[in-house]
This record gives sequence, C-alpha cells and structure tokens, in this order.
Amino acid sequence: MESPRDITGENLRAWISKTPETAIDPEQPIVDPHHHLWDRRPRREMPKGSRTHQRYLGDDLMEDIRDGGHNIIDTVFVECRAMYREDETNPLRSIGEIEFVQGAAAMTASGLFGKGLRCCGGIVGFANLTQGDAVEPVLRSLMEAGANFRGIRHAHGWHPSPDINNSHHGEAEGLLARSDFRTGFAHLDKLGLTFDCWGFHTQLNEVADLATAFPGVTIIVNHIGGPMAYGPYEGQRETVVFEDWKLGIETISKCSNVVIKVGGCGMPSYGFGHAKGNDGPPQSDVLAKAWLPYFKFVIEHFGADRCMFESNFPVDKVSCSYTGLWNAFKITSNELGLSEKEKNAMFNGTASRVYSLTPGI
Repeated sequence: MESPRDITGENLRAWISKTPETAIDPEQPIVDPHHHLWDRRPRREMPKGSRTHQRYLGDDLMEDIRDGGHNIIDTVFVECRAMYREDETNPLRSIGEIEFVQGAAAMTASGLFGKGLRCCGGIVGFANLTQGDAVEPVLRSLMEAGANFRGIRHAHGWHPSPDINNSHHGEAEGLLARSDFRTGFAHLDKLGLTFDCWGFHTQLNEVADLATAFPGVTIIVNHIGGPMAYGPYEGQRETVVFEDWKLGIETISKCSNVVIKVGGCGMPSYGFGHAKGNDGPPQSDVLAKAWLPYFKFVIEHFGADRCMFESNFPVDKVSCSYTGLWNAFKITSNELGLSEKEKNAMFNGTASRVYSLTPGI
C-alpha cells in the first residue's frame, strides 16, 4: 500500500501545485461533512522527507477551503483522537477533542480567516460505548463541552488478516453486536445523538443489524462503506471487492435510518492508486471516472436525500487537492444527471439536516 505524503511539508504543497484547477460551479453551496483536525508533531525530529501525517489545524483547513474556490458554507469535524487530555486513566479524556474543535469553530466565526468562512458547525466526538450505562455521563459531558457536538464515532473496523489495519479504537471482532456496546448505544437514542459508522465492506451486514435494532438512531456510514483493496484484497478492487461491497450496500440501504458519506476514495487503502507518482495528483475528471461506478451504485440505492459528498481531508489530501476533489464530485453529479434538488441535497442539504447545522452561526 502507498505511503502518505507529509501533510505539513512543502513537498505535498509542491506536488499538488503541479495540477492546478479552477473550481467548477463555484456558487454551489457546500457543507463538508467529514474532515479532521490534529497536531501529531513528533517528540523527536523526523527523518528528512518523512511521509507521515503530522499536523492539520484550522489554519490548514481554511487554506484548503479558501484556495479551493468552492463555496464551503460549513463543515463537520469527525473524531481522530486529537487533543485528548494527557491522563490516560481519565474516562473523560476525549472531552479535550471537543474543546479543541469548538475553539477552531470560534476562531473561524471571528472572520479572521475570511469573510463568511466557517468550519466545524458540527462536531463528532468519541465515547466508548462498551462502557454500557456508564457512558451516559460521558456523553452528557461531551454535550456540555461543545455547543456544536452532535454525536460520536466508535470505529468498528476489524479483519482477521494481519495485513489489514484495524480501527484506531482497537476493538475486536463483532463489536456492534456486543451487549455492552448496545447498552451504551441505547443512550445515543435517549439523548438524540448521531452515530458515525466506520468499518470495512466485509462488515456491512453488522451495520444493518445494528440499524434494525435501533431505528431511532441516525447512523452515518463513512467513506461509502469501506471497500478495502489491499492486503488480501490487493488487485481485486474491480472484481471481488466491488461485488461483495455492492451486496453490503444493498443491505444497509434498506434501513431508513442509515445515510452514507460519498467519498474517502483518495485513501490508498481503497486501491485507486492516485497517491502514486511524482507528477502531481490526477485531474478531477480522472478522479470522477475512477470513482463513478461506486458513487453511482450508492446514489441509486440510497437516493440523494440520504447521501452527502465528503472531503475526508486531510486523509484524502495524499491523492488530490481540495479543489480537484470537489470538482470530481461536481463532475460526477453532472454525469449522473442529478437534478438541482438532488445536487443541493448531496452537497449540503443532507449534511445540514442530519447534523442539525445552522450555517453562518
């Protein structure tokens, strides 16, 4: 699998600048419903030319948005273990992430980064649902810590292959079906919180089972459901992976409380190969053509009012620019013949509704 470029280094900026683009349909309002902010600066000097994600803060996001030329009216931050409190024994460690991101939202609301530029109108944090009933005070504390807090993500990606990188919360097989997890999950329903769902395409039936058990919780499937194409799936993206993934998408699409984020295909683990080479990222039409079969299938099964385009930045930044990414989504929507109503749903309406956003506030 490809290695990521250094997000904070000039090498990435220079690489992206080799393929300049101008925003298509720059007036289209966009809510970016999935990005991260973090500071993972090393405690020691990294080797020169290191290709690792180190830092992506509000300034960096604002630079991508401003330079991209698209009409981003708001965004949603999704947990990534950023700025947790130092004490690892503290059950409320993840509150640090909410406070950090709420601060970023306040900074952009000042107008300092540009008139009308906003971010993090919605915040998705983390709480360990396997705590069962003990998770309720944690969830309430997260709600109190940030006015923009909307729900949590407790990643459940697990695969028996040692070549697959399991989810960062380190859970074992079958997390979504565990009784302690479901006891904790019930408190999302009680408190009116959303659940962002990040796992692999091999686990989509588990998502459907959870959604059926909790019809009152809105479940947002991240990154078109995780079609992995590395490790034991290397070279099988267009065959075995695609066919198995389609079966899973058909299953979860039947659950009315499930919506899906359309994006994440810039991740090297999806096997599209766009992070390879030194000649700059592919043009947006190349991205759109590669991703179209997946996006077409998702949109046909979920409908635009249950789909939302996402940037997944800075993770997808190893494969494309912010401008090129949203251009690819706009090209896709035109290729599929989406109506203006459908486009507005996918670019901003679905995200605004699901995350209860009030752009501009």
